[in-house]
Amino acid sequence: MRSLVVLTFVALLGGCMVGPDYARPDFDLPAAFQYKDAEARETADIDWWEQFQDPMLDRLITEALSNNRNIGIAAANIEQAAGVLMQARSPLFPQAGYSGTGARERASEAEDSLFSSILSNPRNSYQAFAGASWEIDLWGRIRRLSESAQAELSATEEAWRGVILSLVSSVASNYIQLLGLDEQLRISEETLATYAESVKLFDLRFQYGQVSQMTLEQARSRYETAAAAIPQIESQIAQVENSLSILLARNPEPVERGKTIHQLHLPPVPPDLPSDLLVNRPDIRQAEQNLISANARIGAVKALYFPTISLTGAFGFASMELHNLFERPSRAWNYAGSITGPIFTGGAIHGQVKQAEAIRKAALLNYAQTVQNSFADVENALVARKKLVEQIRAQERLVKANREYVRLARLQYEGGYLPYSTVLQAEQQLFPSELDYSRYRTSLFISLVNIYKAMGGGWITEAERLTLQKGTNEDTGRVHFLTTPPASNESIH
Repeated sequence: MRSLVVLTFVALLGGCMVGPDYARPDFDLPAAFQYKDAEARETADIDWWEQFQDPMLDRLITEALSNNRNIGIAAANIEQAAGVLMQARSPLFPQAGYSGTGARERASEAEDSLFSSILSNPRNSYQAFAGASWEIDLWGRIRRLSESAQAELSATEEAWRGVILSLVSSVASNYIQLLGLDEQLRISEETLATYAESVKLFDLRFQYGQVSQMTLEQARSRYETAAAAIPQIESQIAQVENSLSILLARNPEPVERGKTIHQLHLPPVPPDLPSDLLVNRPDIRQAEQNLISANARIGAVKALYFPTISLTGAFGFASMELHNLFERPSRAWNYAGSITGPIFTGGAIHGQVKQAEAIRKAALLNYAQTVQNSFADVENALVARKKLVEQIRAQERLVKANREYVRLARLQYEGGYLPYSTVLQAEQQLFPSELDYSRYRTSLFISLVNIYKAMGGGWITEAERLTLQKGTNEDTGRVHFLTTPPASNESIH
């Protein structure tokens, strides 16, 4: 037995793990992105939301990172994965335990009973043993399972970072959308007030016979068109506030604002970064860890083809009298080595290997698709931003032209050169063009949020740091930050 133990340790030291070792696959990827910004500066490694320079947005993101339920769920998933890793790794070490029994029994005293003339009847029995067992991981099955569990833990951590990435982007997008809706509401209310004055003026002129009833009704029609837009915008504001409240782990309620959409600073696009930066995206890293896990499980399953070697041993005491249990004559011990292996399994192991290889193939394809989708996300966000800039410039010129059109139409109408329908037509073009300009400007800011989200750059570590720096308020039980990101009070055009 001593020789078996020595040989086992020698084999363990020189043992290897069956199955393929992981190697990162190569993909045919572009070296750079198609859409660039020559004036961009390095912004990937900072908490980018502060570049909008709205202290209220900073506070809302701080609150969301501290209190959001999804982050708590993702953190609990990490704890669960860590427990799975600990469980998977434990067979690498000897397993020790203890047992103790105490019993009183009566055996049959019939003539043919073996115990009737040997032992007292009834009788007591007491035992106390400590035992140990150890499966020698000669073929690396346990190490492969541990490797798989470690990768699954890493994948769960990346999923947590993905929640942070999505949360910060969602809070910023909702807040910007809220400011955009506020601007649309302001335009609608100011337009409605202007139209109300026109209706009042034309009503007086109609009473004195200066304008026809048709002209009066045209003015009222224009007024009601603007009035109908307001409830729709107010409904959208309430819905966005409710969505933002949920992200902040609040009950649905109004959300505080800081600056207006026109006061937000418009930061530059992130620079022309190399394509390999995208490996920082949590979804890509999560997909790769899933691939590593699937790859390791192939080795764990293939190890079932080989014999399993185990060592067991026990030492303790056994006695019929409790007061003699720990006396020297009551000592008992045993140790043994065992080896088991398959001869014929009817394809059970082969089937498991085929399953593991298929899972790895699916994980590899998912990894490749995730990488390609990440490039598409960045390209879409970059082109959206670029085209929105062009669209805003054109829309700004359109609004300016429509305002001049309204001014000239009113002058010529008051001079008796044009019918009122021309003024009505000009004003009907101005109102939606102003709303569209506000929408495009809002979309431009959101496109920048999407760029940062698509790139998933180094800034995610700053958000992660803020998330980890939270504590629990002992009075309310509510989670809060220990530190608050700095805020800027500068006036931004």
